Amino acid sequence: MGSKASLIQIFGVFSKIGAFTIGGGYAMIPLIQDEMTRRGWLSEEELPDIIALAQSAPGVLAVNVSIFAGYRLRGFKGSIAATIGTVLPSFVTILLIAMFMSSFKDNPIVNRIFSGIRPVVVSLIAVPMINMARKNNRTWWAWAICIATLLAVTLLKVSPIYILLVLIVISAAFYTLKEKKWKRQ
Repeated sequence: MGSKASLIQIFGVFSKIGAFTIGGGYAMIPLIQDEMTRRGWLSEEELPDIIALAQSAPGVLAVNVSIFAGYRLRGFKGSIAATIGTVLPSFVTILLIAMFMSSFKDNPIVNRIFSGIRPVVVSLIAVPMINMARKNNRTWWAWAICIATLLAVTLLKVSPIYILLVLIVISAAFYTLKEKKWKRQ
């Protein structure tokens, strides 16, 4: 476990990430990657593993990434500091919006602001996906799977769960066939 970061530093970094991220957990990934690698807290190779763990665990991705990254940095206390840091700004923001939104919900300026934010959120989600595919999957079929999944989910409205199940079965079959071929040689 890394001991380079204090609990206050972990809380501060994750509260900054939580305060300036719009669009959920996937939009947080580039900020987490930048903050963690710039400070030397995590390597670029560790973050995809943390994201994979966070996605496989039940719950919200942003909270799960915070838990695993904080735990990697300072154990249980680090996971608590990172999680509170991530959740607190959103909680306060939502609380304030709930208190005052009724007077702004039909305001055209507010509607235009949210319309302008949407493309930024899409790019914040797309950038880490492309970066991870570029770093970890240098084969043509990895890109083909990525593009096919994107098209299936967006155009055909196929549930990502079905795509994951199919890919698990195909991967297991491919691995089994590969193992049999190696044993014959």
